[in-house]
Amino acid sequence: MTNSDDRPPGDRDRLRELLDAVLADEHTTLDEMATGAYSSPFHFSRQVSRGAGESPVALRRRVLLERAAWMLQRGRPVTEVAFDSGYESVDGFARAFTRAFGFSPSRAATEGVRPSGGHSHWLPAPNGIHFHSPTVLYVDSGIPTVESSGDVVMLMVRHELDDIDALLDAAKAVSADDWSRIRLPGHRNLDWHGPEESLAQVMSLLVADRQPWLASIEGADTPPEPPTDLPGLVELHRELTPRWLALVRDIDRRHAWQDRIVDALCDPPESFLLSQIVAHVLTFSAHRRQLVRWMLRDAGVDVAHLDPDPIMWHRKHSGGF
Repeated sequence: MTNSDDRPPGDRDRLRELLDAVLADEHTTLDEMATGAYSSPFHFSRQVSRGAGESPVALRRRVLLERAAWMLQRGRPVTEVAFDSGYESVDGFARAFTRAFGFSPSRAATEGVRPSGGHSHWLPAPNGIHFHSPTVLYVDSGIPTVESSGDVVMLMVRHELDDIDALLDAAKAVSADDWSRIRLPGHRNLDWHGPEESLAQVMSLLVADRQPWLASIEGADTPPEPPTDLPGLVELHRELTPRWLALVRDIDRRHAWQDRIVDALCDPPESFLLSQIVAHVLTFSAHRRQLVRWMLRDAGVDVAHLDPDPIMWHRKHSGGF
């Protein structure tokens, strides 16, 4: 693991370092936050407010109140939560909590009262920074959903789909010539998948690989040849993503990983376990996503910000501070 301080100065995310100092457990005052960020309180407060749209003290107070609501919802006593949240008295905590959420901490603990909105313990924020449970993964794609971070399959599936989406977005910077240029002459992953010599071919197979599997499982007709243009692939990915997520969730819910389908789209027909299908898609997707990164760099696109590591992706989507 590389510490952020080991990176060249130009590669360091200063705002992230400032926010880490705001939310560190050991920093309870503005002076302590600023010291943790190697800054003066004045400059620290100004930088955080400019970058996050919220003062460091207000940001820390709000996130700690969100954490308090999460704890109360899970049966922690009000007194214990009050002192864990940095308040010197239960009355002071109760007043702050009630002002923020519109109901008392005792009601949150005993009656299960929840804030309005998509998440059960979040307050309005100008910056999208919230407290996240260490045991769940929040994915917000218009309608917030929650996945257990202990569910490795769903974590990998979510990461894969998000990573493809990010790569499609990065590919918008590629010229038409670079999109179709042959970069790996003769390269194939599997004989029956066809050549994967250009960015267009690799991206097409990356996005469309789950399409014939979905058709077989759903009993649909053979899907058409996937597009090789970027707008068409963006649209196809948008259409396939919810179907693939629904399929994997349904398999997991029914404990149907050992169920077998006969793929009539193969010639001759062949049978596959559902677990084999998902493992196949994830395996070849991982290879192709790394290949796309190489091809994008070769085309002059900066992909340094597209970290392929699911650890970093999970930290981003589950809190990470």
